[in-house]
Amino acid sequence: MKVKTSFFCNNCGSESPKWIGKCPSCNEWNTYIEEVIDKKSAKSDTEKVWRDPHKEKVTPKKLDDVSALSSHRINTYDSELNRALGGGLVSGSIILVGGQPGIGKSTLLLQLALRQQKKVLYVSGEESEEQIKMRADRVGHKNPECYIYTEVNVNNLLKEANKLQPEIIIIDSIQTLISPYIESTPGSISQVRECTGELQRYAKETNIPIFIIGHITKEGGIAGPKLLEHIVDVVLQFEGDQHYAYRILRTLKNRFGSTDEIGIYAMDAFGLREITNPSELLISPNDDKLSGSAIAASVEGLRPLLIETQALVSPAIYGTPQRSATGFDLRRLSMLLAVLEKRCGLPFGQNDVFLNIAGGIKVTDPSIDLAVVSALISSLQDIYVSKKICFAGEVGLSGEIRPVSRAEQRIQEASRLGFETIYISKYKSDLVQGKKFDIEIKTLTKIDDLLNEVFA
Repeated sequence: MKVKTSFFCNNCGSESPKWIGKCPSCNEWNTYIEEVIDKKSAKSDTEKVWRDPHKEKVTPKKLDDVSALSSHRINTYDSELNRALGGGLVSGSIILVGGQPGIGKSTLLLQLALRQQKKVLYVSGEESEEQIKMRADRVGHKNPECYIYTEVNVNNLLKEANKLQPEIIIIDSIQTLISPYIESTPGSISQVRECTGELQRYAKETNIPIFIIGHITKEGGIAGPKLLEHIVDVVLQFEGDQHYAYRILRTLKNRFGSTDEIGIYAMDAFGLREITNPSELLISPNDDKLSGSAIAASVEGLRPLLIETQALVSPAIYGTPQRSATGFDLRRLSMLLAVLEKRCGLPFGQNDVFLNIAGGIKVTDPSIDLAVVSALISSLQDIYVSKKICFAGEVGLSGEIRPVSRAEQRIQEASRLGFETIYISKYKSDLVQGKKFDIEIKTLTKIDDLLNEVFA
């Protein structure tokens, strides 16, 4: 029998009978790869496995005749996961969890399964039952209704789920599942697309929420076609450095809530531990009067965080000055250095500059600019900045200090942690000046004001 092959775009999943250089759907070059397929078997066979034959046929309805979905959410008994999901788990939703190998994706969802007092089906195509049992004993939680199923065939999986009728399904991972109606290897574009489509139809018709673990590529994106992220309802990215204990669960897509939320965990010997007060952990507790450090009042999603920025400025020995940033955008750092040199006349051009965000986290909030600038000046002039001072402001190209969003939340968090002074932008400062806070609020207009106020 002749083997049937087709070509798929590994970026968007588009199919072509022959290889083409540029994908007509996503306009990417050299993304088509060949896969073995077999489309002889009818798809209706797999649909008969779990679909109710007596279910009413779907017909077009007027929008006014459709009843609104109940806003009730399922509690995951994990406050950080509830926060990232927008308040809890929505029935019938599909949640894709991606992250680097060893970051804690399987541990997070196994903890979720063991914390529930509901019937949960945990499907694993990567580990044996004994391996899952060993991790469950280490995590320590107990759920008598947690079922383990080591299967990769999506037909068998849905058949058993239909018999068991669980309230939550967890798939570890989507790259290991195979559909018997496609001959390509597990993890290929066609297999991932077909299996995810089957799980989506099952979740929507049975109203059972499904968690899917997805591998990531070396570029950091979720492996498989981009179509995978379009199919699911929620995309969660698990981030963190292998050398640090902290993990951040970041929401990239959420059809039922905000995409600005994050959950913070710490990895220890007993699994992932929720961090309810991350600000105290991200600031070093030492009282040594060392230069090159400043505290930023940042906001991730709706959560205020106090973050320590560390800078080292030293004369360039090898001729060309080095620029290095960890946890901060290097291009943003170059812009801030140019502003400091142009507007304040500070000699950064002949110095090596190294910037680090303490705790191993990555920050994209522009309000951290003012703290970065303070740390740079502190290191250059070797002047200590008090740990009782924090900063919240964006620096513009003209050297002006621009206002930032959620200023009141930042001030309240700084006050709660015992800071004595916070520097913010003078623009729109009247929105917080009339309110009472247990912290002194000082306003700045330009970077020159920062030099006169803090480094005089």
